Amino acid sequence: MSLVVDITGLPDERLLFAASPLAELTAMLHVLAAPPHHPAGVSWAARVRAGLGTELSERLGEAEFLWRSSRADFLLPAHPCATLAEELDAVDALGDDRFVSAALVTTCGSDRVLFGTPSPLADATSRDRALELAQARGPQQAAFAERLMADPPTVRARLRRTLEACGPAFFDETWRRIRPQLAADLRHKAELRTRRGLGDTLRAVSAAISLEEPSETGGTRRRIVVDKLQDNSTSANGDGVTFIPSVFGDPHLVCVHAPGWRPVLQYPVASPDTTPPVPMDVVARRLEALAHPVRLRLVRTLARGPHTTGELASAWELTPPEVSRHLAVLRRAGLLTAVRRGRYVHYELDTRTTASLGADLLDAVLR
Repeated sequence: MSLVVDITGLPDERLLFAASPLAELTAMLHVLAAPPHHPAGVSWAARVRAGLGTELSERLGEAEFLWRSSRADFLLPAHPCATLAEELDAVDALGDDRFVSAALVTTCGSDRVLFGTPSPLADATSRDRALELAQARGPQQAAFAERLMADPPTVRARLRRTLEACGPAFFDETWRRIRPQLAADLRHKAELRTRRGLGDTLRAVSAAISLEEPSETGGTRRRIVVDKLQDNSTSANGDGVTFIPSVFGDPHLVCVHAPGWRPVLQYPVASPDTTPPVPMDVVARRLEALAHPVRLRLVRTLARGPHTTGELASAWELTPPEVSRHLAVLRRAGLLTAVRRGRYVHYELDTRTTASLGADLLDAVLR
């Protein structure tokens, strides 16, 4: 599962790293709309919600589909500006067809099925399909989609006023506080690019991002590969790629990759106490290792203390080679520790790694 961005022939200087007020504002709005995604931001979100006026709170609720589950593409600027007002001016410059199509993707939860179809503003079939998708998401989404397609200028103007109202309500003060952290991250990325090149810079952006060079793959394409839910691909098309750091985005990597849009990735800024994200293939390997009934039985035994291969074989009426094969799978998944004591190797469950897969799993293993 990955998003692939083709950057073949693109000079490295066309990969832009820049902070964006609009992208960070909508990262904050996502925290307010979906606090369970952001445990570290719960107290901040509670303070902000307590201070919001009733009108602004209601207006944010009207449009939260633009940033709750995913982010509308126009909220991640391809060319970030110094101020929120400048970036909102750029959004205003988008045509209605482009704006509405991008807004409907997040409102309808349609995973971009509306892209590549005629504009719902001009085509009755596309309009009906958009309304059907929105209705399946709920009455609020349906009402927003209907207003959006019936009168785009009014909805767009109201959205801009809502985002502008966030400035004095909470954004301006928070933005001043976090700008030094964003600036420090951008300086670090610039130094990395100079000293160690693009590949190391992308790895510093996120462990979920890698650079595929033609010499490494045997192919002819140079590609950025991002671990994301669905398999998608896009191209920089000579225009470039934009990377936007975010203090409030953790743990999300938000990607713009729709046809006709410059690719944009918003990534979380690492803090000193940030634990690097575990790649999805490692998580999958651990879950697969635990899915086998014999290995799960061995894990439950090893959760109670160190055992040798012979002890495990005797306890469960298995042959030592069978046990060794299962232990090898568990060790490759990083779920066991091994300590040699004389002639014997003692294996034990790594409860810290197991706990990272979920409290229910650890409770069941230790039961």
